[in-house]
Amino acid sequence: MADRGFDLEDRLRTLEENDLKRVLSPVDRVAERGYFADPSGGELPVLDSAEALVFASNNYLGLTDDQRVQDAARQAAATVGTGAGASRLVTGDTMVHQDLERLLAETKGTERALAFSSGYAANVGTITALEPDVVFSDELNHASIIDGCRLADTETAVYDHCDAASLWATLEEHAERASRAGREPADESWLIVTDSVFSMDGTVAPLEEICDAAEEFGAWVMVDEAHATGLYANGGGVVQAEGLEDRIQIQLGTLSKALASQGGYVAGSSELIECLCNDARSFVFSTGLAPPAAAAASEALHVARHGDARERLWENVAHLRDGLESMGFEVWGDSQILPVVVGDRRDAIALADGIRERDVVAPAIRPPTVPEGTSRLRVVPLATHEQGDIVSCLEAFRAAGEEVGLL
Repeated sequence: MADRGFDLEDRLRTLEENDLKRVLSPVDRVAERGYFADPSGGELPVLDSAEALVFASNNYLGLTDDQRVQDAARQAAATVGTGAGASRLVTGDTMVHQDLERLLAETKGTERALAFSSGYAANVGTITALEPDVVFSDELNHASIIDGCRLADTETAVYDHCDAASLWATLEEHAERASRAGREPADESWLIVTDSVFSMDGTVAPLEEICDAAEEFGAWVMVDEAHATGLYANGGGVVQAEGLEDRIQIQLGTLSKALASQGGYVAGSSELIECLCNDARSFVFSTGLAPPAAAAASEALHVARHGDARERLWENVAHLRDGLESMGFEVWGDSQILPVVVGDRRDAIALADGIRERDVVAPAIRPPTVPEGTSRLRVVPLATHEQGDIVSCLEAFRAAGEEVGLL
């Protein structure tokens, strides 16, 4: 009988031969430092005896082990329950969800917000619910945006990364094509979608210029603030830092990064949220966000808005960037994400291994996650790193860089 299954061993062998196989490496806690275990292959992991500094986490404000955030999750679990138990549209909506959404809307300067089970679900659900005729997408947008466009079966026009001129030219080309076909602007719905902070390059989208282009051509703008929420003005994102709330129709983000929890959100007009409640399949057909996760995110957002964690983060970012660049490393980006670009994937792996031997964790990022020839270490300080931690990280990079021959 013919075998119509899958040759998984060959797939894994190919990944290993191309230095592309990834493995799980458990850690004892999510914080600025922790004990890691070697890949266990399904067996119980054994933690390393040496504690390592973590410079690779999206826990930007270091709030995952903040007592206030943990207490909020515990209280929600004790009073509301550990899980929502059903879709929000059935019986899974709680006062904890409503409180989180109220605070998100206030922070993002919108009428309402809606919490999803993940940021991925928020992007996919929003794009598929809107069903735009054309999406204009930055070439480095997150996979969830790309998958949302695919599931919506919409025409997708990709413009050059963070290039407003490329976006403008792409919009103009489509407008001319529509005009030749006899279609009026009102006949089509256009949506421009971009991340605000790009997770692998650390770049920041030119949102004001994007809004200018959108308004010229009558398009809507959707901005994913996954790596910005909580870090900018009043605990908001780049949209708030640039005062663009009234020019951007849809703001998204996650609760799983700076807000130290799990889930995603969409913020916008009341009409937008009502439509998503009814038409976003990833919302309608998912169990509601767990109440402890909603409560933790709400408290973390409160801390981000009213504490000093944001200032401490940006101080650490400046110190680390200056130190890396002064050594001669090429550091990209304009945000808290500091990609140390090496180029060759094997050199990147060797550098990551070298700093890991010195108890600093910042794994190599290589193709297909990033383009060939741009392998890098994605280095991210946390607000909870002390100055001595930053110095230790820099010393590890210097020693490993010299050992590998990069310095």
